[in-house]
Amino acid sequence: MPTETVDLPSKGLLYPADSPLANGKIEMKYMTAKEEDILTNQNYIQKGVVIDKLLEALIVTKVNYNDILIGDKDALLIASRILGYGKDYKFTMYGEEITVDLTTLKNKDLDPKLILEERKNEFTYKLPTTDNTITFKLLSQKDEKELQREIDGLKKISTVITSDLSTRMKHMIVSVNGNAERPYVRSFVDKGFLARDARAFREYYASIVPGINTKINHTFQDGLEEELNIPINANFLWPDFEL
Repeated sequence: MPTETVDLPSKGLLYPADSPLANGKIEMKYMTAKEEDILTNQNYIQKGVVIDKLLEALIVTKVNYNDILIGDKDALLIASRILGYGKDYKFTMYGEEITVDLTTLKNKDLDPKLILEERKNEFTYKLPTTDNTITFKLLSQKDEKELQREIDGLKKISTVITSDLSTRMKHMIVSVNGNAERPYVRSFVDKGFLARDARAFREYYASIVPGINTKINHTFQDGLEEELNIPINANFLWPDFEL
C-alpha cells in the first residue's frame, strides 16, 4: 500500500522525546474502499466519530491517536482528503462553483520561541486587564474527548444555560499565577476571569495554535474579491456524498 509523509504544524515540539510524533511527521496510507465504508457507517456518524475512525485507519505510524494535538489532526484531515480523492476540492458558495488546490494550503506552524520548556506543552499569557498570568496548554484529541464528555454532562443537567466557552478554558488553563490546583483554576474561570480578559486570551490562543490555514482569496465572476473559509463538511471527505 503506497503511503505519504505528512508534516505536522506543531513540528513535533510538544510531544515527549520518546513519542513517534516527536519528529514532526506522520505516515499515512492512501484511502481505499474499506475506508469509504467508514465514511458511510451510520453508527460512527451518529456518534460523531466518523472522522476520528477514518484517520485512525489511515495513519500508518504507530501512535496513540489520543495524543495528537488538534492542530496536527487538522493537517491529517486535509492530507486524508488529498490521499483519498486528489488535491482538487470543489464547493459552491454564493451560487458559484469554486475549485481549490488543497496542496497549496499552508501549515500554520508553531513558534518554538513561545514554548516554556522543551518538549512540554505549556505556554503563558498575561491577562491585559487584571495582570494575572495564566499557564495554558494546546488541546489534544484526548483533551477534546474529556471536554466534550463534561459539556454533554452539563447539558443533561441544564438545557437552558450553556457553558461551552468556560468549560473549554477550564481544560486549557493549567495554572493561574503559579497555582495549578484544579479547584482553584476552575474557580478562577467562573469567578475571576473577566470577559475582556477571556476574549483576549481566546484571540491569543487562536493566533499561536498550530494548524492549517484554510482561508483563501477568491475573485467571483462579478469581480468581487473576498476571503473565504473552505467549508469542511461531508462532501469534503467524500465528494459524492449526498447531503
